Amino acid sequence: MPPFEMMLAFFVTTAVFAYMPGPAMLYAAAQTIARGRRSGLMASLGIHLGGYAHVVAAAAGLTALFHAVPALYLAVKLLGALYLVWLGIRMFRAKAQAPAGPGAELPVEPARRNGWRAFAESVSVEVLNPKTAIFFLAFLPQFVDPAAALPVSVQLLVLGAVVNLMFTSADIVCVLLAGAVAGRLKGSARVQKTMQRIGGTILVGLGLNLAFQKT
Repeated sequence: MPPFEMMLAFFVTTAVFAYMPGPAMLYAAAQTIARGRRSGLMASLGIHLGGYAHVVAAAAGLTALFHAVPALYLAVKLLGALYLVWLGIRMFRAKAQAPAGPGAELPVEPARRNGWRAFAESVSVEVLNPKTAIFFLAFLPQFVDPAAALPVSVQLLVLGAVVNLMFTSADIVCVLLAGAVAGRLKGSARVQKTMQRIGGTILVGLGLNLAFQKT
């Protein structure tokens, strides 16, 4: 096992990164605002599962390809950005599904459909985000002990899983807070439509930010 001091630094640093507001939090909040708390939680689950693709890639050394082949990084980044923009536009233009009364939730079937849609979209969004891959590649090796009994690849998998779980905990907290606020505002088709537009605008903004970031 790595030294205690190294593991303590790992957990503290991970917690700081996890609970610092970032794109994943905004994305989960946008899903919650536009589609409800269930969709936000399903989006968090989708981001979590998608994150494991990057953990496995980091452990296998595949994310080093992004450094070796900048064109590949750019292509994946633009594809992910376009997907986010497309999701935002679709959410912005979606027909409102107003609850029956103030503070009421959506009917079970629409809520379930929205939840699974948010889950599927979120897995794709996370897998197509090369910045997550670069983060794992840059962050995890700092806490690997080559002299430990476990192989380096296994250490990377374990550390990556811990990072992924901690980031997801932060996303869930964000979803619950956004859901509490959104639950007080819903009550008419007009309000619901406004919230969908806010959520869609956030997704478009995240897509444009990803596309135009230089690193």
